[in-house]
Amino acid sequence: MLEATSTNRYVRTSAQKAGLVLDLIRGKDAADALSILRFTKKSVARDIEKTLRSAIANAVLVADRNQKRRLDEESLVVAGCYANQGPSFKRVRPAPMGRAYRVIKRTAHITVRVAEKE
Repeated sequence: MLEATSTNRYVRTSAQKAGLVLDLIRGKDAADALSILRFTKKSVARDIEKTLRSAIANAVLVADRNQKRRLDEESLVVAGCYANQGPSFKRVRPAPMGRAYRVIKRTAHITVRVAEKE
């Protein structure tokens, strides 16, 4: 059984927000997942779509190179997808009376794994 992964690192969103969109496509066919991501209103859906397209391309390349066979994109399913927390940027925001508030800008590492249907 063929598997391929793709990771998009340092995406400017929190891992929790990315996880909400990843829950929509987990276990779906790759073509269905792409159409779901295309019409999802969250801004992180665009980054996840890019990662999914990369994973599909990786699977086609591995099948072509290593196994000497053609792989159709319709025969792929999203086997797993998750978002891990990346490094956070710490910034300072001015506050009243000369104080400063800390602003944490979070990042995430998005991983999508596709596999062949059984």
